[in-house]
Amino acid sequence: MLCQDTNNMETTAYFKNVHITPKKLRFMLDDIKKMKPAQALQHLYYSPKKGAEIFYKAIKSAVDSARYTLKTNDDMLQFKLLTIEQGNKLKRFRPGGRGTAKSYAKKFAHIKIILTAQKVAPVESKKEVKPIEKKPLPVKSDKKVATKKIAVRKKKQTQ
Repeated sequence: MLCQDTNNMETTAYFKNVHITPKKLRFMLDDIKKMKPAQALQHLYYSPKKGAEIFYKAIKSAVDSARYTLKTNDDMLQFKLLTIEQGNKLKRFRPGGRGTAKSYAKKFAHIKIILTAQKVAPVESKKEVKPIEKKPLPVKSDKKVATKKIAVRKKKQTQ
């Protein structure tokens, strides 16, 4: 899911019901928040954890959609908000000793990513740039060419 707010140059990506526990995702959250999205993608690409792969896909999707909607480079983007929320729990049971049932929960997570684009301020130059004056190109006329040919012929005849 993607929302766009053009006034603030923000995009929101929300990934629901990702099949991993929120606790496993929160281990990496503090490191990733400090980085820019492009740096976070490089960091997550080489991480061996399952949560890193899920984060990589989520951030990559958010960056690609932000690049398309905001029309900016990856270097201009930064995290405004990156949160992990508790999703659904599927309650399951395993057989236990003496005919009992042991319960466990399959937990899901929601990932919310808000990216902002830095506005680039126009650079003011100290020197004034003078506009270049365009000089008209000399037009070659047939008369000059003809006179040169005649002058060359006369020189050859006199020699």
